[in-house]
Amino acid sequence: MLDRALVRLAAAALRLPAARARRVTLTRGIPVRVRDGVPLRTDHYAPDLPGAPTVLIRTPYGRGGPMRLLGRLAAERGFHVVIQSCRGTFGSGGAFDPLVHERDDGLDTLDWLRRQRWWSGAFGMFGASYQGFVQWALAADAGEELRAMVAVVTASGTRDSTYAGDSFALDTVLTWAELLQAQAVPWLARQWELKRGQPRLTAALAHLPLVEADRVATGVTVPFFQEWLRHHTPDAGYWRDRVFGDRIAEVRAPVTMVTGWHDIFLPAQLRDFAALRAAGAHPRLTVGPWTHGSPGLFVAALRDGLDWLDEHLAGRPPAGRAAPVRVYVGGAGGGWRDLPDWPPPSAPTRWHLHPGGGLSTAAPVPSTPDRFRYDPADPTPSLGGPLLVAQRAGPVDNRPVEARPDVLTFTSAPLDAPVEVIGPVRAEIHLRSELSHLDVFVRLCDVDRRGRSWNVCDGLVRVAPGRYPTDPAGVVRVPVELWPTAHRFAPGHRLRVQVSGGAHPRYARNPGTGEALGTAITLRAGWREILHDPQRPSAVVLPIARIAPQLSCR
Repeated sequence: MLDRALVRLAAAALRLPAARARRVTLTRGIPVRVRDGVPLRTDHYAPDLPGAPTVLIRTPYGRGGPMRLLGRLAAERGFHVVIQSCRGTFGSGGAFDPLVHERDDGLDTLDWLRRQRWWSGAFGMFGASYQGFVQWALAADAGEELRAMVAVVTASGTRDSTYAGDSFALDTVLTWAELLQAQAVPWLARQWELKRGQPRLTAALAHLPLVEADRVATGVTVPFFQEWLRHHTPDAGYWRDRVFGDRIAEVRAPVTMVTGWHDIFLPAQLRDFAALRAAGAHPRLTVGPWTHGSPGLFVAALRDGLDWLDEHLAGRPPAGRAAPVRVYVGGAGGGWRDLPDWPPPSAPTRWHLHPGGGLSTAAPVPSTPDRFRYDPADPTPSLGGPLLVAQRAGPVDNRPVEARPDVLTFTSAPLDAPVEVIGPVRAEIHLRSELSHLDVFVRLCDVDRRGRSWNVCDGLVRVAPGRYPTDPAGVVRVPVELWPTAHRFAPGHRLRVQVSGGAHPRYARNPGTGEALGTAITLRAGWREILHDPQRPSAVVLPIARIAPQLSCR
């Protein structure tokens, strides 16, 4: 059991509200049986408060460690906390098959809650990443008893994030598969593997064909990894019962969302926010300077989540935040801002690519294309950005990758005044390619006075024959959706746009042959031309802030 002094120390460090319960009783490993007889191991943290509502957390990552701390902290603040291991994980029966059983298992767990003598008739849900997917799986069918949701770095569906730009998020998916397998590895052995830099995972990320990569990384074949390689087309029926966004409008519980500008699910989570708003709901949104696993994200999510549960589940007075949207504006002179909605009003402004590596809002001029050769046998590496592992993610100095011959850069003059970009970012790239199968990766960077190039946001699109129309000269216009952002480019800094043919291993390399995702082994290199003339004006479109949002007191 966690030492009470440690719990009090953590509560003080996190600046949480004072404890309301004097005593919390923990019952571990309760076998909650679902409709097919499978027992799901469940821990219950019971406060000594009559009529306390319930917070449900369903997770594939175990009920100990941080989850035990979370359970006790939330219980001390007046909630029954129920933490359940998803089937096939940490003592729960059955086999773990991502997203397949979460709706039914969640509904059966809710039925079990209703039969408990301490059940008050109201519950909320809390969780990050997969713990958020299971919330969306249940939310539309939970009825009026569901009073609040805390959705942290998550979304109602994983498909769009898995196949961002119609590519394949190799680093995220394979790293997650390895992480799930490693949960059964003894602690000392796992620490040794991490200390060595995870050489098996590193080798697997570089391995072809991809159908063998899971075995290289983990020593076993991972069924869901194999299925995600096979069912990658937009019309694949496999995903029909594994995404829950089509029922967002039916969710009646108030939702608060916490995410980061460099989170792997950010675009999908912001689409969920927009869907709730379109359905007439009033969700709350916090976007910070975080990656998927940032320690600061956990702290912010715990504070925001307990505040939300206090207000909407327990009926206590709100903590005082009035603005529905709070974002962190990166860059020099940024900071926390309060906004009335997302995205805020902006003036979409085209920053055109110019010959000689220039970038400006001036109209394009007649020019010859810039060329680079992409070779999937030596793929352009990914550097920082939205990744599953926090240590490798986020803003990093991009000069090493920008020095490669397969990366084109277009850089503005030093800014005379600050440029504040808040909202969705997109690019339009006109190109001609030696090959008909290719990827287009676009990244926006902030170049500081010392010449360091810090990634702000990026996106990738996979191009195949027929996906985009080709003009008589063989030029195709490729629209690229970048990650949304909030960033202030300071005076004296420069904007930079990278254009390249990939970002490996974040995205699976494009072999250039059109072979199937999982079995491709033949690699073809080829030249690409990026056009930037008046008839084919390649550009990045930035949402320049129209208003000066209020500075948050946070």
